[in-house]
Amino acid sequence: MRHFRLFISIIVLGLALPTTAIAQDSVEPAGPTIEIGDSVTSDNEIRSRIQTIFREIEGLNRIFVSVSSGVVTLSGQVEEAPLAKKAEDLVSRVSGVVAIENQLTEQTAVTERLKPVIGRFENRMQQTLDYLPLILVAALVWLLIGMLGWFVTTRKQPWDWLTPNAFIADLLRQTVWLAFVMLGALMALDILGATAVLGTILGAVGIIGLAIGFAVKDTVENYIASILLSIRQPFQPRDFIALEGMEGFVIRLTSRATILMDIDGNHIRIPNATVFKARIVNYSRNPERRFSFELGVDADSVLHEALAVCHDTLAGLDFVLRNPEPGAWIEKVGDSNVLIGVSGWINQTETDFVKARSEAIRTVKTALEQAGFALPEPIYRLRFDNGMPVPAAGRPDTGRQVSPGEPGSATLKPVPAPEPKQAGTPPPEQVTDTGVDEAVLRKVEDERQQQAGTDLLSEDGKDELGERPKA
Repeated sequence: MRHFRLFISIIVLGLALPTTAIAQDSVEPAGPTIEIGDSVTSDNEIRSRIQTIFREIEGLNRIFVSVSSGVVTLSGQVEEAPLAKKAEDLVSRVSGVVAIENQLTEQTAVTERLKPVIGRFENRMQQTLDYLPLILVAALVWLLIGMLGWFVTTRKQPWDWLTPNAFIADLLRQTVWLAFVMLGALMALDILGATAVLGTILGAVGIIGLAIGFAVKDTVENYIASILLSIRQPFQPRDFIALEGMEGFVIRLTSRATILMDIDGNHIRIPNATVFKARIVNYSRNPERRFSFELGVDADSVLHEALAVCHDTLAGLDFVLRNPEPGAWIEKVGDSNVLIGVSGWINQTETDFVKARSEAIRTVKTALEQAGFALPEPIYRLRFDNGMPVPAAGRPDTGRQVSPGEPGSATLKPVPAPEPKQAGTPPPEQVTDTGVDEAVLRKVEDERQQQAGTDLLSEDGKDELGERPKA
């Protein structure tokens, strides 16, 4: 009996396992369950419900509906393809619908196809007319806020008080005015109930601004350099500067370039980005300027006397400053001469640098010649076949005496060196005018007067190093 029970249990377990596996492999039905029995909605009810819905929707009232065993068939024509999709979506939501046969076609007649377009246009025009008073109110608010910003930013104060730099003050005014405009736009959109559009607009403006920034990178760089140069003020109008291998008087600093005029009256336009990064030599900031030159004297000259002549001659010129005093030194010894370096200082506000240097060279050269110092000339020493040197003119041979009849004895004779004369300053009437050349400066001033108010440089006597020294 015990074995019989065990056998029956194994049989029952074997029958239960396939059933369990089949239950685990079953798949849930797709979509809503198809009703059966009394809960089934009749085809007439389904058709009536669908037709009632279609009559209330523009563009679907011409669709024919037929229902058989819950399968809905849609036929007819619609004006646009989206309407066919919309009809099918509505039918799928009606209770009792088992399947949908969509046999709708699009209307191809031009007049019929234009009806929905004309309808939408009429609706938008009506909406615009309905919103017109509100749009006018929003535009008026925007205009009032913008005019308030314009009134505030066109006043001299507090902008001139905030920054003495005219360019920075103008930039600050533009920034504040733009903030007022943006505030007005935000208020107008809030009145229209379209503040969500502002984020889209700002995003689009940001992307466009980034693209434009890459396209005009050099222009933006020049503009930023203009701001920095207007703050630093490395030079002032009418300063004579050297920049990127070019020299000229400063006419003005604009928002894009620095305008110079060279000594020939030519205009030089240098981008501000280049000016900001360049090495600038300002010859006008310090009114005292040093000039220097070199003159050669004969190798046999008494050098300390030649140096004294150069120093005293420069000291005697009216346009050379006494402090710092002039200088003279031996620059180097050549093969047949000695180079003497000479320097002096002038006041650039009263004396032209080029004229002063030219006149100093002429005066010192004349003084050296009057003092008996010969200017150097190339000297060659000759030798004959017997190897006996021939003394050069003005230089007696310190070797043995040349006897009459020997080679070279009858052709060359020593020439005595001239006696040094007392150095003296040339008379005042012989000194060339060294006054400042006003011709180019007048042209610079004319250029500044033609476009007054466009210069970003200050003329208050201060630059990035502070107050300018005076002679």
